[in-house]
Amino acid sequence: MSAELSALPHPDFSRTERVPGAAKEDPILVADGVTRTFGGVRAVDVGHLEVPRHAITALIGPNGAGKTTLFNLLTGFDRPDGGTWTFEGRRVERLGAARLARAGMVRTFQLTKALSRMTVLDNMRLGAKDQLGERLGPALVPWMWSGREAEVTARATELLARFKLDTKMNDFAGSLSGGQRKLLEMARALMTEPKMIMLDEPMAGVNPALTQSLLGHITDLRDRGMTVLFVEHDMHMVRHISDWVVVMAEGRIVAEGPPRSVMNDQAVVDAYLGSHHDTDLGDDALLQDQPETEQRGS
Repeated sequence: MSAELSALPHPDFSRTERVPGAAKEDPILVADGVTRTFGGVRAVDVGHLEVPRHAITALIGPNGAGKTTLFNLLTGFDRPDGGTWTFEGRRVERLGAARLARAGMVRTFQLTKALSRMTVLDNMRLGAKDQLGERLGPALVPWMWSGREAEVTARATELLARFKLDTKMNDFAGSLSGGQRKLLEMARALMTEPKMIMLDEPMAGVNPALTQSLLGHITDLRDRGMTVLFVEHDMHMVRHISDWVVVMAEGRIVAEGPPRSVMNDQAVVDAYLGSHHDTDLGDDALLQDQPETEQRGS
């Protein structure tokens, strides 16, 4: 990551409207008219969405709101009934997941996709781009790919150390705990050197002992200049690390804004958070070292 990119300030939302489909000063992803229907039920009906660059955006909503379906559409794992979207100004709605990953948009899954019978290091190597050794012809000529393999291994080792998985690199991925698998999936996604990373319920199934570590890594992604969009039901996490929040209900975007203003939006309270919206659930000790970002831009 370049020094210039890592030194970028957090985005300023003071002039951004608190309305669904709000225009952002510098969006990295812009979607228009995205729809997806299953058996006559419209699971996604997003009129307009802009994801701000170099920010952490939370996508929240009740079960069945269409959050993961929207993720699948935007990342090329599903096809829409209609709609267009751009990434870095380029139309990408017809691109598959592999081409989008090469373009700089990667994602993780709620249920981790680690290859259990491969080592942690080999799982990491699989995430890298431009590996000539994966092609039949060059694979027969080691000097053509050995240099690149050394570079990939060095980057994988560096990322594993950063995510505190270096002591596990020669263990089978299947031996990792649920939280460690989440860390592995996040680290593997970074092997592609993405511009934007999309996390589907990163805290789901994670032991509280790893909560602090995961939150720290997510904020670190933003601080290193990446854009983060994540789906999450943990309102504690959303309040403490998000710069901007988008709320979905019945496939539509119903609210947008900084965490504090969204949590106090009566429509959001009625549709999703319920009568206990003023209670910050969870153990604040887990987040004592995290900056309180919900004030930013409110």
